[in-house]
Amino acid sequence: MNLADARTALARARRVAVLTGAGISAESGIPTFRDAQTGHWARFKPEDLASPDAYFRDPELVWDWYAGRYRDVMAAMPNAGHNLLAQMEQEKGDGFFLATQNVDGLHARAGSKRLVELHGNLTTARCEVCHRVEDLPAPQDFTPPPTCATCGGRMRPNIVWFGEFLPEAALEAAADAFAAADVALIIGTSGVVYPAAGLAFETLDRGGTVIEINPTETDLTPRLSFSVRETAARGLELLLGA
Repeated sequence: MNLADARTALARARRVAVLTGAGISAESGIPTFRDAQTGHWARFKPEDLASPDAYFRDPELVWDWYAGRYRDVMAAMPNAGHNLLAQMEQEKGDGFFLATQNVDGLHARAGSKRLVELHGNLTTARCEVCHRVEDLPAPQDFTPPPTCATCGGRMRPNIVWFGEFLPEAALEAAADAFAAADVALIIGTSGVVYPAAGLAFETLDRGGTVIEINPTETDLTPRLSFSVRETAARGLELLLGA
């Protein structure tokens, strides 16, 4: 398959499923989880900041970390990649589905609605008692930890931490969409984090086309239909003729 074939396949597809990773938000200036561990945070291991055990030991430390990331995310804006996927959803209608591994909320801010956030969303918090999910206050008004408006319980970051399972309903919806897809797009993800990385094979195993957009080769590359060696935004522009 070449670029022209890939463009034709995507244009003709009635059902399109998309998986995005950190690469699509890099152009908005959002650092990856590990890239964000600079300065004071460089001395911590990931599991010291993003695990149930870490939160149990020191919830204030964990909330300080996520409050900083929340401020960074809210200062960023969706980029052309986010916007092109939102436009694709409008064109494909019910045949479009987007699953993201990102927790920055930028897809929703760009207008994507047929969306599942597999790893949660750091602009929201979840009650430890009644499990209600609420938006965080504006960064300038936010003092962690937030308190549940329903029951008054303490709320935790609404993120899937190390050692936790992905939300079952979101993962099932993604698997169903990729299994039914004529074309799947794998954008800006390394392809090493499962079960999300396995979604591409749901499409391939049923005869669909899987197109990767990534500046570098990934573990998935040899098994996919075609790869565009570009950033997320530029790769989508090439595929869509934008």
